[in-house]
Amino acid sequence: MGENLTSHDLLKKGAEASLYLANWHGKRVLIKARLPKTYRPAQLDLTIRRYRTIHEPQLMHQAKRAGVSTPTIFLVDVENSTIIMEYIEGKQVKQVIDGFSENQRRDLCFRIGELVARLHYYGIVHGDLTTSNMILDASGRIFLVDFGLGDKTDELEAKGVDLHLLRRALQSTHFRFADDCFSAVLKGYAAILGENIAGKVVVKTREIEKRGRYVAERKQDT
Repeated sequence: MGENLTSHDLLKKGAEASLYLANWHGKRVLIKARLPKTYRPAQLDLTIRRYRTIHEPQLMHQAKRAGVSTPTIFLVDVENSTIIMEYIEGKQVKQVIDGFSENQRRDLCFRIGELVARLHYYGIVHGDLTTSNMILDASGRIFLVDFGLGDKTDELEAKGVDLHLLRRALQSTHFRFADDCFSAVLKGYAAILGENIAGKVVVKTREIEKRGRYVAERKQDT
């Protein structure tokens, strides 16, 4: 793999992996490398890194089948816990949403809700649904990225956690219109799954939120 790289620039060093922008076989690509974690036992660390390196591309492929845009995977190097994928030219939704008009924000969030619903319909949970992990390209197409913490499950709890994470991301980063944005997300979500199924996930999301508040209040009392 290394001999085909003509440049290699660190974009982001995260807790789960490091991201590099590179030129590979004449293509601009993103390299996701899961580096060893010294705080974990060596064999466990290797198992986790290899599992996630295999599992993430599988989820991304299944997301495409569900009608959700994700980067194309070019190479999976299990031995080195590295994935080479398409670099999406665009901006994080986090970077642009504050500059949108009210109608533009609602339309964008409605479409995000549709994408999340398509994932959930196919039993895919993203695991880290934030506006940082959504890329808007020049044509207005939304790409979901970073499925490293994702999973394949039909559990209501996991789907509720996905929506809860998105709501928290909106509240912390786009607090001025977080409620309006999340309302539009839920409308898009229900448009795909139907009011009955979507309603059950929303109820679970509210339960999760109440649990979080309860824990926070208990911590304050102790």
